[in-house]
Amino acid sequence: CSQHPPPRSEPCLAALKTGPDSSSGLATAGFRTAKYLPPEWHQSNYAQYHRAFASCQEAERNRDEAKELCQRTAAAAQRAQQDSTAALGQRLQDIHFWKGELQKEIEDLDAETGLLAAQKVRLERALDATEVPYGIATDNLQCRERRQPPDLVCDEVERELLKEAELIRNIQELLKRTLMQASNQILNRDHKEVCEMDWSDKVETYNIDDNCGRYNNQSTNIQFHPSSVKFEESASTPETWAKFSHDNIYKAEREKLASINLRALIDNILHDISEDLRMQCAAVNEAFAKRLEELDDTKHKLEHHLKKTLKEIGDQEANIAALKQAIKEKEAPVKVAQTRLYDRSFRPNVELCRDAAQFRLINEVEELTESIEALKRKLLEAEQSLRNLEDTRMNLEKEIAVKTNSIFIDRQKCLAHRTRYPSTLKLAGYQ
Repeated sequence: CSQHPPPRSEPCLAALKTGPDSSSGLATAGFRTAKYLPPEWHQSNYAQYHRAFASCQEAERNRDEAKELCQRTAAAAQRAQQDSTAALGQRLQDIHFWKGELQKEIEDLDAETGLLAAQKVRLERALDATEVPYGIATDNLQCRERRQPPDLVCDEVERELLKEAELIRNIQELLKRTLMQASNQILNRDHKEVCEMDWSDKVETYNIDDNCGRYNNQSTNIQFHPSSVKFEESASTPETWAKFSHDNIYKAEREKLASINLRALIDNILHDISEDLRMQCAAVNEAFAKRLEELDDTKHKLEHHLKKTLKEIGDQEANIAALKQAIKEKEAPVKVAQTRLYDRSFRPNVELCRDAAQFRLINEVEELTESIEALKRKLLEAEQSLRNLEDTRMNLEKEIAVKTNSIFIDRQKCLAHRTRYPSTLKLAGYQ
């Protein structure tokens, strides 16, 4: 044991002393046990010193390696972050370029679309303007059909109105076909919306990448997103990304050229449709002024009788309200009298007497009942009288309506509407 050191994991076993110096008598029997020798004790201490020294060296080496690894990884992370920031900056420049190109194209489309929209508005205004004379003509015809005999006459006014309506229908069909053709060719707005959507996506992307470029290790709104470290299957490539914007701009340019020819076509169509309508309008207006004087006198007389009837209706309604109030005011006295009779019915024994108060209460109830019945009968008469007045009023109003209808058709409806006949400039779509 003293010549060969024991392994580090197993302590050396001490040899049992059996020489001449050993005590083998009965007096030392209790002290015979295995013990280390002094050299072995020193060797065990040396082994502990060696292990401690080796552990310290290994720990120091690990610290140096860890420090070096931390410095290396920190530098690599800083370089990677700088490279990513630079890549984001370059990407921001690319997005800014296409965003500017799209914005320029959108502005050009806005300008051309404004010019084309102005021509289309002219076309729509011209079509809308024809609705006024057509509405006037058809409304005049329809209203005059609602005249009651003997006012329902087929006269020169009706013939001129039919001619006017036919002319306007032909013009409207022409304008509708032209407007449909223009609407089918106008694609500027669609391509403008595509460019605007592309521009909007790039603005949003620019803001996202700009925020990403501003992130640093001291940012407070950063966190772990392990699932984000992947490529999206639907992601575009830089080539397809640039081609998408290029194609949008090319289509917008092509449609911008097409709109120029369309504006010229609309201008030529609108030039020739306004004069005929104004001439026909003048022919129709002359036929309405002869039938109004005969209707006015009769209408004024009927209105005079209606005014008197309405006044009587108002007085009768007030009378009915007063009768109803009088009936309602009798409810409280009846309740009082009947309650008194009811309470007196509980008088005990001989106190249940048919005294003067009892007879008076009974008479009071009967008088109140008769009064209420009389008021109700009078109320029924008043209501019947009111109904009669209402019938009279309705008959008068019906007669007045017949005359008013004829007057309204020729004067208030037809002539008043014809004063709003559109001008030549409006029929050409300039207003």
